[in-house]
This record gives sequence, structure tokens and C-alpha cells, in this order.
Amino acid sequence: MVLLDVTVLSVAEPDLARSLHASVGGLQWVVNGYTVAFAALLLSAGAVADRYGAQRVFRVGVGAFAALSLVSAAAPNLGTLVAARVALGVAGAACLPASMALVVRLYPDPADRVRAMAVWAATSGAALAAGPVVGGVLVDLAGWRAIFLVDVPIAVVVLALVNTAALRGPTGDRPIDVTAQVVACAVLALLTDALIALGAGARAHAVASGVGCVAAGALLVVVERRSDAPALAPHVLRVRGATGAMLSGAAVNFTLTGALFVLPLVLTRQWHLSPTRVGLAFLPLTLPCAFNPLLTGRIVARAGAARPVLAGLALLSSGAVVLGLATLRDAPYAVLAVGLALTGFGVSCTLPALAATVVAAAPEGSAGTAGGLLNASRQVGATVGVAVMGALIAHGG
Repeated sequence: MVLLDVTVLSVAEPDLARSLHASVGGLQWVVNGYTVAFAALLLSAGAVADRYGAQRVFRVGVGAFAALSLVSAAAPNLGTLVAARVALGVAGAACLPASMALVVRLYPDPADRVRAMAVWAATSGAALAAGPVVGGVLVDLAGWRAIFLVDVPIAVVVLALVNTAALRGPTGDRPIDVTAQVVACAVLALLTDALIALGAGARAHAVASGVGCVAAGALLVVVERRSDAPALAPHVLRVRGATGAMLSGAAVNFTLTGALFVLPLVLTRQWHLSPTRVGLAFLPLTLPCAFNPLLTGRIVARAGAARPVLAGLALLSSGAVVLGLATLRDAPYAVLAVGLALTGFGVSCTLPALAATVVAAAPEGSAGTAGGLLNASRQVGATVGVAVMGALIAHGG
């Protein structure tokens, strides 16, 4: 549900822009209002799940997500929609690391856990695959508002499924650094604003936001050093391979989400495709995300995560190059499809391996925190990807 919102919205961008008279910068904030809150709050959402119980936090997050989806569907203007998307990001941040912690609780055996994380990744991939197609059909039939209504029945089913005693676990006593969390939100919001302003040609605005971002970043370093419970959780980052996994996750989402933002605009404006055809055009990317994680999970369980991660990053880099060339040179769809397929296989090789590695290696009682950090790094990459790609497309006209 949380990931479905990303790909569903990407197909709805052109219709939304016409309906609410949104510029490229406005569309960037509709996407990034969600990812800024999502990424920044994921730093603490994992710790919240560890402290208050993953099942409780997950259920609250899912319920809030459904309610806020209704608000988004009814938004009368761009400002209201952006505000609702920010709130959706908060709810989404509560869901994701808690779901990973629930997987850890259900599957204590390491080998079983790796396979379960592969299923988790495949389910996420299925949401990515369904998003553009379902979104395209809904936009063609009923307009962009319909895409947010999809979340409501999904949330009802999910809440019914997790209402079981088997998922109830102990709570913890980990403190949460609220100050660091607020400053982290400011850092990411100012960075996003600077990149969007730069793309719009507002250089003074971009410089002011950039300076503010640097100042907020320096403050975050000071706050983290003085905190007894830092949001960046050094006890998790000190685990071998954790920092590399976070950076790899950011790179994956930078490429994936940047492409999901730009390509629907290109396919609609330059290729004159309908929303349904745009959704179908994305299948070479989204289908591997639905099916390949299961194979990747088996490989990780037998041979470790290093090879899938390296292979995935190589595929992802190749896909990004092909997509860039196809877009700039107005290549035929066959070339674009190759780039999309390379990207899809790259994402679906890398993310399951990263998730399994980080969660399996997390210190006892820190699975939610580890999952939160990985997904936070991914959403930082997504936020910057949308801001950078949007700036490029705005600058290029």
C-alpha cells in the first residue's frame, strides 16, 4: 500500500497537473511532500516500533494511511494535497519498519527470515507492478482522485490480517530523540526546496535554502553527538556492511523514483500516450520487481548477499544510462523497454538482498531501527532523485 502510492501517483501526474494547474515544481512537492516526511521520520519510526511494539505501530500507521488517503482524494487545491501527502508520509513511516520487525518476529530462524524478507520484497514489488497499470486505468476512468481511494480497501484487509496474537510482541524502553528528528526533517526539506528552486531558475531562493540546509545539517551533527539516543543509531551503523547497504539503498531509489517521476511526463507530453498506455509501458520495469525478489531471496539464503547486490547495482547503472539516452534522443520504445527492464531487474536484485542483510545483522531488539534506517536512506535517495530529475526536466522545458 505504501509503495503502491508511489507508482500510482507517477501515472496520474499529467492529469493531476491539469486539474490543479500544477507546475513541474508543484508536482515535485506532491511527490516529495510524501518522501521528505517518510524519509526523515523513518529514522525514528523503527525505534518507535521497537519501543511501543511493532504490531501496534503498524496498525496505527495503516489506519492513518487509509484516512489520509481519503483526505488526499478530496483535496480541493494543490496546497491541501501537498499537506495531505506530508501527513501520508508520516503514516507510511510508521508502517514500513514495523512491517519488517513483524517479519523478524514471525521468523526467528535466519534462513527462514531471509526467505520471508524475499517474500516481503516480492509483495512490495507486486505493488510497484500493479501501481502504473491500475493507476492508468483509474485515471482514464475516473481521474486522478480515484488513485487514492485504492488504499482504503487494502488498509481494511491488512488491518484484519494483522489482528492476531501471533504478532504481539514485547515493548521496549528505547528513548526517542525528538529534537534530532525535527532537525532531520528540516535538513531534507531545505535540500529538496533548494533543488526544486534551482530547477525553476530561482537562484536566490535556491542559495538561501541551500545555506539553510547546510546550517541545519551542522546542527544535526551537534544534536546527534550530544544525544543519549541518536536518531542515526550508531549501534546499527557499526554493524559490518550496514553503511554500504544504506548508501546502496539510496542509489537504488534515486534511480527508480527519479525515472518514475520523469518518464510519465515524457510519455504523455512527447509520445502522447494515455494513462493506461503509460502504465502498460512501465511493465518491463515493474514486472521484474514483482517476481525476481523470490529468486534473489533463494540466492541470498544459499550464497550470501554480496553477488546479488553487485549484480543489481550493475544492472541498475546500465538501465539508467539506456533510459537517459532513450529519453534524450527520442529513441523507439524498444530501447526504452530495455532500459526499463535493466532497471527493474537491478532494483529487484538489490533491494531484497539489502533488506535481508540489514535486518539479519541487526543487534537484538533493533530490527525495527535497522529497517527504519535502510528505508530512510532509500527515501532520501528517492527525494533527491525526484528533485534532481524534476529540475532537469524543468530546465529543459
